[in-house]
Amino acid sequence: MAPKIPQPSDFSKFPSIQLHPPSPPESTTTFLIVLHGLGDNPVSFSAFPKSLNLPGVYAITVRGVSPLPPSLLPEPAPEYGCFHWGDDLTLDSGTGELDSDPGFEKARGVLLEELIQGVIVGELGWGVGDVIVFGYGQGGGVALGLGSEVRRLEGGRVGEVVEGEEGEGEKRGKGELKGVVSVGGGLPGSMIPSLSKREKVGSPVLVMCGEGSEVVDEDAEERLREEFERVKIVRWGGRRRGDDGMPRTREEVLPLMEFFAERLREF
Repeated sequence: MAPKIPQPSDFSKFPSIQLHPPSPPESTTTFLIVLHGLGDNPVSFSAFPKSLNLPGVYAITVRGVSPLPPSLLPEPAPEYGCFHWGDDLTLDSGTGELDSDPGFEKARGVLLEELIQGVIVGELGWGVGDVIVFGYGQGGGVALGLGSEVRRLEGGRVGEVVEGEEGEGEKRGKGELKGVVSVGGGLPGSMIPSLSKREKVGSPVLVMCGEGSEVVDEDAEERLREEFERVKIVRWGGRRRGDDGMPRTREEVLPLMEFFAERLREF
């Protein structure tokens, strides 16, 4: 059975989700799941996937699983709210800053089980390998975590082979995403499966950050290379050496567009 072309109603259970289908929607070959940073919302962040305008890409910007508490809201508060991806908001006892890894079980359930496995694969009939996940800041860490966690799908319901469609079933059951992009986010230790003999994930990974990034430091880079077979890290310097914000200049954006172009050639 051929995969179905998604309709907005397919995603009605996800609050404030922003959809950007390709034109025409029938040209869809890939899903791009976009995760905003800590304290943002999908409406504000949806301008990014819209500006990409990637051919054949159905972009889905998802809302974080929990609202920020009133004490952390900026003044004035954004019209569409401020959300985060963690199970909680806790302070790091060493730094006094927000803990970068408060656990992401809620996010894993919403994104991996409900959106990817439940809707894209289960209801629409696409494969895990048809999905790219992009995240910024805390959302970037969750994107990398999903790339690591997707190994759990091997051998499960997603991997069932339909009689007469062995090749297609094999593709859909492969525990790898088409790609993962993180801007300014590292892989959370809580999202690495606790499997004693786990193999590296084959999903290609692109991480973008400043040369002096405190989030994607040497230890974070080593963790990435321990978990993923193909990792490319792009660091910008100059005035932005300690800046993990979104790429701004043509030079900074180019590696991202090259990554997308390479991944979209393999559909």
